[in-house]
This record gives sequence, C-alpha cells and structure tokens, in this order.
Amino acid sequence: MSKKPAPARARRLVIIGAGIAGLVAALELAGHGLDVVVLERALAPGGKMRQVRLADSVLDAGPTVFTMRWVFDEIFDAAGTSLAEHVRLRQVEILARHAWSERERLDLFADEHRSAEAIAALAGPAEGRRYREFSERARRIYATLEQPFIRSARPSPLALVRGVAPRGLGDLFGITPFETLWRALGQHFHDPRLRQLFGRYATYCGSSPFLAPATLMLVAHVEREGVWLVEDGMHQIAAALARLAAGRGASFRYGTEVAEIVVSGGRASGVRLATGEFLEAGAVVSTADVAALSGGWFGAAVARAVPRIGRAERSLSALTWAMVATTEGFPLLRHTVFFSGDYVAEFDDLFTRAVLPAAPTVYVCAQDRADDGRAPSAGRERLLCLVNAPPIGDTHVFDRAEVELCETRTFGLLERCGLRVNRQDALTVVTTPTDFDRMFPGTGGALYGPASHGWMASFRRPGARTKLPGLYLAGGSTHPGPGVPMAALSGRLAAASVLKDFASTGPSRGTATPGGTSTR
Repeated sequence: MSKKPAPARARRLVIIGAGIAGLVAALELAGHGLDVVVLERALAPGGKMRQVRLADSVLDAGPTVFTMRWVFDEIFDAAGTSLAEHVRLRQVEILARHAWSERERLDLFADEHRSAEAIAALAGPAEGRRYREFSERARRIYATLEQPFIRSARPSPLALVRGVAPRGLGDLFGITPFETLWRALGQHFHDPRLRQLFGRYATYCGSSPFLAPATLMLVAHVEREGVWLVEDGMHQIAAALARLAAGRGASFRYGTEVAEIVVSGGRASGVRLATGEFLEAGAVVSTADVAALSGGWFGAAVARAVPRIGRAERSLSALTWAMVATTEGFPLLRHTVFFSGDYVAEFDDLFTRAVLPAAPTVYVCAQDRADDGRAPSAGRERLLCLVNAPPIGDTHVFDRAEVELCETRTFGLLERCGLRVNRQDALTVVTTPTDFDRMFPGTGGALYGPASHGWMASFRRPGARTKLPGLYLAGGSTHPGPGVPMAALSGRLAAASVLKDFASTGPSRGTATPGGTSTR
C-alpha cells in the first residue's frame, strides 16, 4: 500500500543562512522536489564569503583560498552541470610567498620538487630532504582520513578505526592523532622558520599549532593538490550556487532575520522572523554557528538540542584591513605571509591573554595579482590584510587606540620585510572581532566554530542531525569543519540527512544525489 504524499507544509524546508553550506543544502534539496526557503539576514548570499565595496572596487573580505576543487566538481555534477560552466578558475604554480625579513623569503610550489629546492636554498639541503618526508606523511594522513572522516556523516573514534581497518591499523597510528602539530613538525624540520610556516596550518581552522593535532599536516597535501584563483573573486562561488538553487525552485529572502526556531509537538516546526512572521516547515536546517544556537539566540528549546560551545573553546577571530592602495618594494603574490618574530608569544597573546598580539603574523591577499609577481598596471590594487585576533568581540569593544596600535605593529612588520603600503582612510575598511560578532551573533567573532584543540576536538563537532527531530545543522562549526570546501560538504551531509528522513514523503523530482558517500 503506497503512502500518502506529505502535506505541502511538511515538504517545506527552511534553511537559515545563505553561506556556502546553506546554498549547497538548498541546491540539493530543491533538486529533490522539496519546497526550499532560504532566509539570510545579509543582503546577498555568501555568509563569511563576503565582499566589501570601496569606491568602484569590490574586494573579497572573507575566505580567499580555493582548494579541494573536487568537492565543488561533485556538487555541480550532481546538479546536472559543471563548475567550469559557472565559474572561471586558474590553478596557480606558486601556492604562497613567505617572508621573515627583507632577506628571508620562501615560495612554496604546487610542485613538490620545486618546493624542496626552495627550502634547501633557504635552510640547507637536509631541510629539503626533510620536506619531502613531511610531504609524504601529509599525503598519508589525508589518504587515511578522506573516506572514514572527511566524507563520513558522523565520525567517531571507533568508526575511524573501523574505516581504516581494511588497510591496517598502521595507517591510523601513522596520522599521530595524539601528538600536537608543533611537536610533529619538530620531527621534520630543524629550522624554526619552517616549523613556523607549516605550523600556520592550524590557523586555517582558527587554532593554535601548539594545541592542534598533528593531523592538520594534511593541509600541506591539500594545497599541493591544487590552489585555484577564482576570476572576479571568491564570491562568484556563492553567486553561482545561489543561481543554481533558485533555478531549481529554491526561494531566497535576503535582509531577513530569524528570531526563533519554533518547536511544537516535540520537533522543529518552523521559524519566527524578527518581524513576527511565522513560517511553518517540516524541517529547519540551521547554518548559524552552533554557539549561537546553544547560546539561546534562536530560543531556549533548540539551545538544549545542540552541544554547548564555551567561550574557552572558541576558535580565532581576526582583525582585517580591506583596502585599495598602492604598494612599493616587496614583490607580492596573490597570497603572501609575513611571519612574526615570536610565534610562541603570538599564540600566548591570542589564547591565554586574549589580547591582540604584540608581534602578529600578517597575511596579505593581493587580489589583482596572480602567482607571477607582476604588479597591476593601474598602480592601485585591492588588498586584504589580516592578523589573528582573540574571539572576544561580544565582551570587548576594540577601540580606535587599540586598533591603531595593532595597525602600527602590522604594517611595521610589512615594512621591515620590504613592503610599503600607501593607504588612505577613505579607501580602507577595518573589521574587528566586535564587527564579526555583530555579523555572526553568539560567536564573539570566532570565525571557525570551536577550535581544533586536542585529538577529540574534531569528533566533538556536531553532525547534521540534532537531538531535536526536524532540526538539522550545517556550516563551518559542524562536521567536517571550517573552510569553504568543508562547509560545502556539511551542506551535502545535511541535505542527505533530510532526504533520508523525508524518504516517505513521496517521489522526488530532479537529479541531484546526496553527498557524503561518493568517490573521487
């Protein structure tokens, strides 16, 4: 006997947030015939993949690095199209340029041999050989974790053991989950500059290299597999996903704030907007930071349905300068990192003292440059400068004097490395942790969900399902973690969970397939 189709309201899905996770979930769910409504408090899609407009220029002011292209190839393929049809990409040969002083510079390449040669030229032949050993270890870690962890719907230590068992437990012990990244790097590199360079991978998930697990060495392999430049900016990824989702029937309401996730009959039954409007739904997918839900921003009933994220567990925030300026001296590439002279003190400031670092490491994204070293012909160029900051934007206002002191230290380091940036206040937008907390409430400005400190941290991230029926999670604060491709995977995992739970609501239309289980 066939089951009756579910009523229209039960087939409606409300997605909170039009960041990458929400957009991917919307695309896949709309492709299966569900009535998808995406609610976004900002005026455009993208979430943290935001843009800043300065005069006649538009800058990426969020994520700037595009890796793990295969994630998006799979998403677009599942939607019956291809990534290349919607976004123009160019793969770089030089992953990033690094500097410690005006004379100490190092380029890392997608080609492992060229990187080894560059490292040998900076730090000696032995370090070049050690880099090759490190690269092989990073490759093994990634290969071990891709299927049983990254693609898994809800991994656990036991599930990970089972996942690697066919290949032998040696693979599991090879990823050294109980060792810190900093200590593991000390086994590969004797030169402190190299340890510092590769230790920076911990900050990709807002964590400290002195507390994060050695498994984060896999980032080295991910970058060697490919870093791409997105023509016209990273925001094009979000725009393309939004267009595709809308074309498959998803509706978007921008400038719309959700005040409460409504619970009735023991399940999430819709949302109430800040205007008082109620939208009934069969399920709600929240891509807000889990800390916002557990902190009661969407109501007390849903706060109990997700794990609580304490202030001490927060990942890093940032202090950023988005600007249009001229530069002199140092030959910037698209991605350039200028390192602090005291890495231990920098992370002590960030995580122990909870202050802006006295000696910050500075990331500069020169958005009018590629990896060939050529400066833009127009003279002025678009720059995003970023230093890590403590996630205290909900309890501390970063006043002008505090920001200006950090600014002096930041641009002072650039000058010591040979880069002079000629800035104008009218063409500069400064964003502090306080500003990030306003954009993403309940986080203190933390940009990556909970920090990845300790070997269990990754397993503590919530999966797509919650304790409350009808409420699903996605986004960088959930499994498999922060970053553009990981957030996209979380959106696929949330969509797959919803589709499985809605399997009895009648036949679906469309051709999309749920993510999390496909192979490369």
